[in-house]
Amino acid sequence: YYYYYYYLLLGQPALPLLHAQKDINIGAIFSFHRSALLKIHPFTSKPEPTTCISFNLREFKFAQTLIFAIEEINNNTQLLPGVFLGYKIYDSCSSIALTILSGMALMNGYEETLRDTSCSRPPAVHAIVGESNSSPTIGLASLVGPFSLPVISHFATCACLSNRKRYPSFFRTIPSDYYQSKALVQLVKHFGWTWVGTVRSRSDYGNNGIAAFEEAAKQEGICIEYSEAIFKTDPQDQFLKTVEVIKKGTARVVLAFIALGDFVPLLKVISQHNITGIQWVGSESWITSRTLAETKEYSFLSGAVGFAIANAKLMGLREFLVNMHPDQEPNNEMLKEFWETTFQCSFSNSGSGGCTGSERLAELQNEYTDVSELRIANKVYTAVYAIAYTLHNILKDIKTSTKSKKKKNIMKLIKIKIMDLSSQVLEYIRGVQFTIKTGEEISFDASGDPVARYDLVNWQPVQDGSLQFKNVGFYDSSLTSGNNIETTGKTYFMLPVSMCSESCPPGTRKAVQKGRPVCCYDCIPCGEGEISNVTDSSDCFPCDLEYWSNESKDRCVLKVIEFLSYTEIMGMVLCIFAFVGVLLTTIVSSLFYLHKETPIVRANNSELSFLLLFSLTLCFLCSLTFIGRPTEWSCMLRHTAFGITFVLCISCILGKTIVVLMAFKATLPGSNVMKWFGPLQQQLSVVSLTLIQMIICVLWLTISPPFPYMNLSYYRDKIILECNVGSALGFWAVLGYTGLLSILCFILAFLARKLPDNFNEAKFITFSMLIFCAVWFTFIPAYVSSPGKFTVAVEIFAILASSFGLLFCIFAPKCYIILLKPEKNTKKQMMMKSLHKTL
Repeated sequence: YYYYYYYLLLGQPALPLLHAQKDINIGAIFSFHRSALLKIHPFTSKPEPTTCISFNLREFKFAQTLIFAIEEINNNTQLLPGVFLGYKIYDSCSSIALTILSGMALMNGYEETLRDTSCSRPPAVHAIVGESNSSPTIGLASLVGPFSLPVISHFATCACLSNRKRYPSFFRTIPSDYYQSKALVQLVKHFGWTWVGTVRSRSDYGNNGIAAFEEAAKQEGICIEYSEAIFKTDPQDQFLKTVEVIKKGTARVVLAFIALGDFVPLLKVISQHNITGIQWVGSESWITSRTLAETKEYSFLSGAVGFAIANAKLMGLREFLVNMHPDQEPNNEMLKEFWETTFQCSFSNSGSGGCTGSERLAELQNEYTDVSELRIANKVYTAVYAIAYTLHNILKDIKTSTKSKKKKNIMKLIKIKIMDLSSQVLEYIRGVQFTIKTGEEISFDASGDPVARYDLVNWQPVQDGSLQFKNVGFYDSSLTSGNNIETTGKTYFMLPVSMCSESCPPGTRKAVQKGRPVCCYDCIPCGEGEISNVTDSSDCFPCDLEYWSNESKDRCVLKVIEFLSYTEIMGMVLCIFAFVGVLLTTIVSSLFYLHKETPIVRANNSELSFLLLFSLTLCFLCSLTFIGRPTEWSCMLRHTAFGITFVLCISCILGKTIVVLMAFKATLPGSNVMKWFGPLQQQLSVVSLTLIQMIICVLWLTISPPFPYMNLSYYRDKIILECNVGSALGFWAVLGYTGLLSILCFILAFLARKLPDNFNEAKFITFSMLIFCAVWFTFIPAYVSSPGKFTVAVEIFAILASSFGLLFCIFAPKCYIILLKPEKNTKKQMMMKSLHKTL
């Protein structure tokens, strides 16, 4: 008795508007009218029946399709043989309250007074088909659920109805909006739209549909600029507000997840404001509405795209529809109202605007007679067959368990058992599985939902200026690939760009703007050594150590390997200077050899002079080992060759310096020191000093030799290919020993600079060693601060500069005497000079 108050509020339920009593009856609820005029009742008298307005041809077509399916089943000897189906169809007038009232009538009958047995007897019907909208269906499913009466909807798509705990007896032949919302997200993503506006019905259908869309869109990086909610009973100001939001929005794509009845008032306002340039994406509720497509004021919907229920052809349905006539049920006022609405006439008017009854439906082309779009009507047809196959399965099981041998008694017993076992209809319908004549396989999952399949529909104009619904693809939830959309045709619309921010090209990353959705961002160029090789990358990625980003920051390329090569200008210049040094040294050696018997050459041990020239030649040549790509052998050679040749050179100079000093000592009375510094002793000293350096080099190469090394830390965008010294101790031992001999040679030469030697060679040695030490002292900071290949260039420069200093300072004066002052190259001249110096 809980719902008895609905009787008090809305009045006694009337008889079904369409009905036919048979062996087993199916209930149905459709919105034959678009709205109901609900009144406030004073509860002082019995309320009058509710008045409904605005006849709905589409819903009436659904009801006729249900009757067509029932008559087809009754004429089928293979399905429910010997049992005939009846129907009881109510009008809910798009009202939740009237839907619940109709549901109560279908369960309990429509008696004026309730008896004690009213709630204990079997329901008047064994299943209910309907309603078309989600909100009324939620009320209906909540009402009949506790009584295990199946409700099969053909058009209630709210995902909330899949909740088995709240709606245990609900089924539907149309997919849930959960799948449609996912499909719409994939559609928006397919066309590259990341910035969309949404308009929804302020109902369970719209609210749940957009909620599911927003959740899936967030995962795909799609942002919602605005989300407006409307309902058909809203005041005009609410529709104007929604239109202003659409006009001011920057999104060029608007998703209308909205019921057809709620959409029409909004479209009327939009047409008055001449809003164009919007790409409309529609839900299945309106995307195949012939009424909208044929209304010229709504031409701005041209190019609309959305998902619709798969179309079907029902053979014989049109003939059934057009053969309907009010004379078939003269007392049925609803049939008269249908006729008056269809032909825009009136039976109460006998004049020119009156209905004669001779009008022919077959001559009309409207929403009722059009059978080219049977997407939803087919779901009504499928719902009836789902109930019929369920009853057929129950019938087979009862026949199997019945042991009576008399056929007429069997059929009578079957009908009685079916009436008594109405609660088993719910159990059987869960496992029903069949194929209808359209070829579609029907079954329900654990939530009462079928497999989700949609047609991708595009509104395309034809030559006569009208619009047609063109299938350009489909969606199938059973596909195992990540994208369940397959496109099969060409869409008709200028593909708009709908994004909050332009796509970030490769080489940049997205930086979200503070306080705005994630789709609104700035494009920040990647840093040095980082790349992004895809559009709209959220981050830049560093290249590997041996790679660097190219100029456009979209690809990692191998870093430039830097070393001093022979082919570049600096390497070529240094090579030229090295060869010039070798050439000059060779010239001096040749000159000295030609004048080897002259006093100036023979003075101070000519063997040391030739050995010094030879060592200088090696010094010039060793600089070439520093040029070119470092290899394992070149790295070992360059440092050891440098150390040994320079020690050989310094040893020769040191020997000459000691000879000068000892020669002065030998001029003193009683001195016998020169016997210890003869030519043999000088040569042995040079060999001994050089041998020490060679031993150091051998130990260095044995323990930890130099090796090629790729320096990745000095430059970020270059690789410096250099020689790692290996053992730092060995490296500094070689340099230290060379420096020690150089300093010792400089000190001795400085002490002997004023001694009266032959042509004062000590002074020239002092100058040469001064240059030598100055070059290598300045080399250290220059070497440390020079980057890359310039480090090697500084080292080569120091070798060449010190070598040229020794060559010019020591041998240039002698060459000057030999070539330009030969008269001074005599023993007498040199003895006189020495004697003068001594005195």
